[in-house]
Amino acid sequence: MKLLIFGATGGVGQQVVEQALEQGHTVTAFARHPEKLDIRRPNFKCLQGNVMDSPSVRQAVQGQDAVVCTLGSGQKLTGTVRSEGTRQIVQAMEQSGIRRFICQTTLGAGDSWGSLNFYWKYVMFGLILRNVFADHERQEDYVQQSRLDWTIVRPGAFVEGDRTGQYRHGFSGSDKTTQLKISRADVADFILKQLGDDSYLHQAASLSY
Repeated sequence: MKLLIFGATGGVGQQVVEQALEQGHTVTAFARHPEKLDIRRPNFKCLQGNVMDSPSVRQAVQGQDAVVCTLGSGQKLTGTVRSEGTRQIVQAMEQSGIRRFICQTTLGAGDSWGSLNFYWKYVMFGLILRNVFADHERQEDYVQQSRLDWTIVRPGAFVEGDRTGQYRHGFSGSDKTTQLKISRADVADFILKQLGDDSYLHQAASLSY
């Protein structure tokens, strides 16, 4: 499958790239700083560009079978790169007729808010990461209002760890029994599984150990 990845130099994005290549996909990474991806593989290429630049995004999506978005803002706690970048991707895909879109947001967004504990609701997302969370909420709105074949992936807090394939997904917002954390490698594992599975088509899937 021809797969385009936005946010490819981030922690989850790099895992998606590596695992997709292992699975034999033809991977295109879209990044502002492609030098961060030191990959020499015949089925890999990296396009330098800014997700806020509409022509670059439109050109990147041409001929792809699916698009994955793992956009982040690095250490910045402000900004709108997730929501506005996703809006650019959605518009480019709709204009180009590319339909399959998998977008990573965060556990707690939308109807998964009830899965969070006090700390995540009122300290992290209520105070420290308030702007980041609001950006994720807007990001989800753009995806859900699109005409694409979308799946939203809502992972818990990222932790270090290998790909295990052993995690919970699709639990309800009233479920408070998860650990609220998951490795980046397992997030990538779940994202790539969606390429051949329509179980979460037009749905948002919570993800955690």
